Amino acid sequence: MQTSGQVTATSLPIGSDADLAWVRQHVRQCAAALGFGLVQQTKLVTAASELARNTLVHGGGGRVEITPLDNGRNRGLRMAFIDSGPGIRDLDLAMTDGYTSGGGLGLGMSGAKRLVHEFSVDTEPGRGTTVTAASWVSQVPGSRPGVG
Repeated sequence: MQTSGQVTATSLPIGSDADLAWVRQHVRQCAAALGFGLVQQTKLVTAASELARNTLVHGGGGRVEITPLDNGRNRGLRMAFIDSGPGIRDLDLAMTDGYTSGGGLGLGMSGAKRLVHEFSVDTEPGRGTTVTAASWVSQVPGSRPGVG
């Protein structure tokens, strides 16, 4: 298993509304342990919530793989939402703000993409979908010379 600080790579099932709550809680705990600020934590949890719900509702369930990242300068968190559902027939359309196939606001995928630093979708009709999102801990700006 890959580790970074106190955070260990984890795979969680997504098969029920209760699982969605556990995914949100686990992402928040991991983000806090890695040093993400409260606003960054909220963005990650919101993205995770949207993508986990899509995995459940549109993909018929699946799993999320949550992995701590460390590139030598910054720490981060990667979340891969994986299902074996019908896949996304028109990815460009699915990524369009306002498009919905389930009666929602149509901001799930496009909204999640705006909340993270890195975002990718691997899908094919009949093969399922993997949506990967990652964010990096923002560095606190250093003090300016002559200030404080």
